[in-house]
Amino acid sequence: QVQLVESGGGLVQAGGSLRLSCAASGRTFSGYSMGWFRQAPGKEREFVAAVTWSGGSTWHTDSVKGRFTISRDTVKNMVYLQMNSLKPEDTAVYYCAAKRGLMVVSTTAYEYWGQGTQVTVSS
Repeated sequence: QVQLVESGGGLVQAGGSLRLSCAASGRTFSGYSMGWFRQAPGKEREFVAAVTWSGGSTWHTDSVKGRFTISRDTVKNMVYLQMNSLKPEDTAVYYCAAKRGLMVVSTTAYEYWGQGTQVTVSS
C-alpha cells in the first residue's frame, strides 16, 4: 500500500524559507513521477513542481521558478520541496503526489496523495 506523508509546513514571514518533505513508502517508485501541489482556501488545487524518480528531471510552474526547488532522494525514499523567498500568496496546503510515467500538471493524473501540510506566509 502506497503511503505519502508530508512534513515541514509551518508559519513563516514573507521572504523566509521552508523545506517540505514527503516520505514515500509501499512500493518501488522507479518509473514514477512525484509532484507537489497546493490548494489555497477557496481555490482549486494547483501544480507546483514535479520530479521523475529515476532520472531526477524536474518541472516547476512559472510562479515558483527561481524560488522553489523540487528534489528526491532515492535511497531514503524522500521527495523535497525547498521554498525560498516565500510570499503571502504561497499560503496553502501543500500535497505530495505520485503517478506512473511522465510528469504532468493535471491533478487527476496522480494516483496517490498525501494528507497535506499547511504553509502560511505572513506579510
